[in-house]
Amino acid sequence: MSSKQIVVKYTHDKEVFEIIVDSELAYEYLNGKRTDPMGILESDDIWRDSNKGIRQSQDKIMKAFGTTNLPDVVAQIMKKGNVPLTTEHRNRMAEEKRRQVVEEIAKNAMDPRTNAPMPKIRIENAMHEARVNIDPFKSVSEQVEETVEKIRPLLPIKIAVVKIQIVIPAEYASRSFGIIRQFSVKSEEWMSNGALKAVVEVPAGLQNTFYEKINSLSHGSAQSEILK
Repeated sequence: MSSKQIVVKYTHDKEVFEIIVDSELAYEYLNGKRTDPMGILESDDIWRDSNKGIRQSQDKIMKAFGTTNLPDVVAQIMKKGNVPLTTEHRNRMAEEKRRQVVEEIAKNAMDPRTNAPMPKIRIENAMHEARVNIDPFKSVSEQVEETVEKIRPLLPIKIAVVKIQIVIPAEYASRSFGIIRQFSVKSEEWMSNGALKAVVEVPAGLQNTFYEKINSLSHGSAQSEILK
């Protein structure tokens, strides 16, 4: 086995299931840069003991995974099994996952005192001060909630959406509709003068992005109001 190859092992009801994968491609798969589990395999086999060249039986694969479809089985082993990545890969994954957690919090968070979006640098500083550890193998959504709870004593933060009513003049309404549809539209009304009136829910941290897009397209002529 070459230095780039690693064995990912998953145990179910005392039965061992192994796959041989490329370490760099496995890292990219776990990091979301690759989506095809078959593309990371070094051999198209499910092993009971890869060192001895003993393949796992189809019956036991079916019992453990509910399928013998190779892509599905590989995906489950990558999700549930032990992936022996190098320290460098783990550190890179943790750093990338930390960046994703910060971005997700910033997108949805605001300062409850001012209702202003929460800058990423304040979130990052609070995470550092609270000594938040990011697990490279846990999902972003799982770790966002945990992280918010840990930094809340240090940072006034609220995860919320903002409901915005916007009126766009007729000459810009059709072109602006595509931008509005990027968010959660709660209501829309085409007025008698051709203007578009809509109520949109925007993640708290994306308020400025929403306003910038609408104002750019409407040359600042759109009217907006935050609804309670």
